[in-house]
Amino acid sequence: MSAGFSLSRILALMMKEFIQMRRDRLTFAMIIGIPIIQLVLFGYAINLDPKRLPTLIVSADSGPATRTIVAAMEASGYFSVAPGLASEAQANEALVDGSASYVITIPPGFERDLVRGTRPQLLVEADATDPAATSNALGALPQILSSALARELTGPLSTQASRATAVDLVIQRRYNPEGITAYNIVPGLLGTILTMTTILMTALALTREIERGTMENLMAMPATPFEIMIGKIVPYIGFGLVQVAVILVCAQILFHVPMMGSFVVLLGVTFLFIGCNVTLGYTFSTIARNQMQAMQMTFFWFLPSILLSGFMFPFRGMPDWAQVIGSALPITHYIRSVRGIMLKGSGPSDLVNEIWPLVTFWLAVGALALFRYRRTLD
Repeated sequence: MSAGFSLSRILALMMKEFIQMRRDRLTFAMIIGIPIIQLVLFGYAINLDPKRLPTLIVSADSGPATRTIVAAMEASGYFSVAPGLASEAQANEALVDGSASYVITIPPGFERDLVRGTRPQLLVEADATDPAATSNALGALPQILSSALARELTGPLSTQASRATAVDLVIQRRYNPEGITAYNIVPGLLGTILTMTTILMTALALTREIERGTMENLMAMPATPFEIMIGKIVPYIGFGLVQVAVILVCAQILFHVPMMGSFVVLLGVTFLFIGCNVTLGYTFSTIARNQMQAMQMTFFWFLPSILLSGFMFPFRGMPDWAQVIGSALPITHYIRSVRGIMLKGSGPSDLVNEIWPLVTFWLAVGALALFRYRRTLD
């Protein structure tokens, strides 16, 4: 064998590597697919200036100025005003369950006080659990009001319209009045950490058995596919719960994130979410041929999960098609649930719209995992 440099040998090795990459379809898909996914998501789906945020109006005054202000808010593009008026109870419930981002309250005598120049109050309540989602709209409100009043207060009232204090704008950033970023990020991290670790660890479950040659022993056991799946995923559920305990302790000690709701409710929702993840990871392990493929599939799942769940970027700032994809991800519903429980004190009745998607996902992926389970080595 020649020990010298040989270009032909290097070219042969390079050709072999290219052929092997072409045969590994999952790796080839990652090489082509990941840049495309990132370009599409960052180019079209990610928006740091969300518009058309759901808004409810609680009004005891229906004068022309009130209608002009509401119309100006709608025309600004930041607010999507729901038709009709809401009661205070309905508005509060909408802020708690997340179906509304803003509530605009117009008090009795608003029109009269505006004409008299006695500075009527206009109360704007914002769901500030995600400060980035609401800050731009709140920052634009003074200019929106000023433009609306300039059109409404004309003639003898034009001097009042030119005053910056014609309306006393009261803004309440509910659930996170100081706009502390950690209150939004830490609950989101709980979801992303669990997504990465529990799916990855479980995805290696069956593939590890195949690579180590112990799959035959597993198949020789008098156990049904369902029993094997339960035996594989339950330890990782316990592993995930230990992670949750560590993260919550650090959240309290290091970042002082409040816990306004019930720890039992949080534990129940977390159990559902971890169940979704470990069952999905087990499904990946029934598809992958080796541990590398299992890791690649986990990464494929993690990328849209972290970008489309509302963890890094405002969920309502994304286009409709991206919101549909994000709503199919369990992490989206889990992050909303954790933020609601920790910052709003949400209970089970407030989280129904987040819990049933988790249950549905778990059942569907569990059925797929049982269907995919291989009783014999291919």
